[in-house]
Amino acid sequence: MAQAGLGEVALGEFVGVIVALAVAGLVAGFIVFGGILPALVLAGFAGSAPIAAYRRRRSRRRDQARDAWPRLIDEIRILTGRAGRSVPQALFEVGRSAPVELRPAFAAAHREWMLSTDFARTLDVLKRQLADPTADATCETLLIAHELGGADLDGRLEALADDRRQDSQGRKDAMAKQAGVRFARRFVLIVPMGMALVGLSIGNGRSAYQTPLGQVIVVVALALMVLCWMWAGRIMRLPDEQRVFP
Repeated sequence: MAQAGLGEVALGEFVGVIVALAVAGLVAGFIVFGGILPALVLAGFAGSAPIAAYRRRRSRRRDQARDAWPRLIDEIRILTGRAGRSVPQALFEVGRSAPVELRPAFAAAHREWMLSTDFARTLDVLKRQLADPTADATCETLLIAHELGGADLDGRLEALADDRRQDSQGRKDAMAKQAGVRFARRFVLIVPMGMALVGLSIGNGRSAYQTPLGQVIVVVALALMVLCWMWAGRIMRLPDEQRVFP
């Protein structure tokens, strides 16, 4: 939840939204298909919408962090080198110009620093709030530089920024190649549901849905839609970078 920027959302609230959408899907499915089995399948699919939204939000937030960190690391290099800032000062100054979604984490870390002046605890707060592999690696590099000193901080940060740029560009290239497939994936839901709604207005379409055979066919069709949607999402999913210093 922290990776999606929803750390303050209670688990009960999240489950409540899932239940509400599942009930709405159940009612809509019963109205359209006139049977309990298709309505249950549609309820399950509707109830999964908050989970899918959470995953999209988490992915978007991690993409933003992945794109922002090379610039932030370069700014830390400049501030700790040419400007002569200390490592904590450079980190907090850079945090104020971070993307809006990341600023609350830097603000929380800054509050911890003002209260304790313990840089290790401060970086623990930042890592916990951001929950990002690049943030973990950057924080560990800055912690070592702050505690041990050394003149090679600039070189290490430069290597880290270059590595993050290459990783970000590689993911962007892969996403660009998948753009057409991702657009086509939406038709897995749009076309069958559109055909089902049109079928209601043709002849005895509604009564056909309510027959035992019609109910079985509808359930099988909905199940195939869900399976195809999940399968397509799975094969297009890019591997997540694992956190080394959580």
